[in-house]
Amino acid sequence: MSRGGQGDRQRIKTARGRKNSSIMWLQRQLNDPYVRRAQADGYRSRAAYKLVELDERFNLLKGARAIVDLGIAPGGWSQVIRRLSPKATVVGIDLLPTDPLDGVTILEMDFMDDAAPDRLRDALGSQADLVLSDMAANTVGHPQTDHLRTMGLVEAGLDFATHILKPGGAFVAKVLAGGADHGLVAELKRHFTTVKHAKPPASRKGSSEWYVVAQGFKGRAAEASEQVVDDEAEE
Repeated sequence: MSRGGQGDRQRIKTARGRKNSSIMWLQRQLNDPYVRRAQADGYRSRAAYKLVELDERFNLLKGARAIVDLGIAPGGWSQVIRRLSPKATVVGIDLLPTDPLDGVTILEMDFMDDAAPDRLRDALGSQADLVLSDMAANTVGHPQTDHLRTMGLVEAGLDFATHILKPGGAFVAKVLAGGADHGLVAELKRHFTTVKHAKPPASRKGSSEWYVVAQGFKGRAAEASEQVVDDEAEE
């Protein structure tokens, strides 16, 4: 993907009635090559390329036939899934409304609702090969609070993933700068054979977001076996 030179940069013709923050956001959108590419490729958001790039690095979609998209709105990630794995069953959930996508079941509800996990399982109709989470809590401007709120979503997503994934499955979740904390990484390693952090090129340079990529789900039986060993070691 080529990047335009300064001669290609576009400016907002009039700033009348707009706040400085709005002007900066609009200028960034107009001059963002990923935004232009998304428009040309028919994706709903530039975020689609984050999954494209993560898939190129980790082969997440290869062989995946049942996929859950947590935080689906506006639908860019599920569009990628439908293009790269057209035979996959895809179920997404978001509190925000999401326009229909061919071949995708969309639940408009809060993932933190107690009923959400069962609704997702029923809609998928099988165990999952891949659970994707692009969820992020609304930021309040306090880094520690924002981190804790987003980590809460990651932990909830992980708990859900451990109950729906097939052995060998994968879990991908958005985290903030610094990645997952030590406790969460330890929990991920208990459930998965490999755990890595990645910042796809499509993530804005100034953004604090990273992604944790956990592959090779060990399965619930393996988890129970490890727990028995730990209990015996303590006796």
